[in-house]
Amino acid sequence: MNAADRQRPPPGELYLDHVSHFVADLDAAARVCEALGLRVTPTSVQRTPEGPVGASNRCVMLEAGYIELLSPTHDTPAAARMRALMRRYEGVQLVCFGTPDAAGEHQRLAAHGYEPQPLVDLAREVAGGSARFKVVRPAPEKMPEGRIQFVEQLTPEALWRPSDVNALRLEEVFVVAEDPVQAAARWARFAALIPQPDADGVRLETARGRIFVGTRAAVAKLLGEAPPPPAIAGYALGGGQPKTLLARCKEAGVAVQKCGARHAAKLPAALGSVWHIG
Repeated sequence: MNAADRQRPPPGELYLDHVSHFVADLDAAARVCEALGLRVTPTSVQRTPEGPVGASNRCVMLEAGYIELLSPTHDTPAAARMRALMRRYEGVQLVCFGTPDAAGEHQRLAAHGYEPQPLVDLAREVAGGSARFKVVRPAPEKMPEGRIQFVEQLTPEALWRPSDVNALRLEEVFVVAEDPVQAAARWARFAALIPQPDADGVRLETARGRIFVGTRAAVAKLLGEAPPPPAIAGYALGGGQPKTLLARCKEAGVAVQKCGARHAAKLPAALGSVWHIG
């Protein structure tokens, strides 16, 4: 089974599909990733049947999930919302769950008061052909930590091409909240997951990947720092050779510190946020 075949969750399950860094300069963000030894895809423009969404991206495809570099490039409502989020802090602003049933998630969110926006059919041209997917987003105020959404991958083979895949996995996302119990309960209802107490916070487990919700102090203990709540502070990468990735970070001048059993790498401003490596 290749990487593309592993990206669609089975019926009734969710995966942690991807995170997105909202960046001002796509190429500068890509150069940071390349300096750390990662392969980055060429620029592509997101479109709906009605026209451009207002953003372009480049991606770091992983064996499990991916990292998106996303930049507002047009004057559209979606691009305006991105720019508003970027004024808060630099770094990861989007968390996306992979689902086998976008329409079902849309119905469930509507029934639970998340006031989802209309189901979106997105596409973008990539080297592997046309990538197509369905996206479900709640009303922005319902998930104040960032843009939190679902995606149903319709053409994973167009995205996860063997030549683009990096030997890493997206394992966990760290969410900062004023009241972690209350925020985790809201995330749990959103994703139909069961919250579990975990040390200084609350964890939500998908079939592949986790969400940790904690106070700013609790998340900073894991990552070395954290933005004020509500926010997404960073994410954990696993697989591959952690020592090699850490060495590349140090060679590139990225600040690395030991945080418990793992390491935290503070990414340059062109990318923002923190990697949790171990």
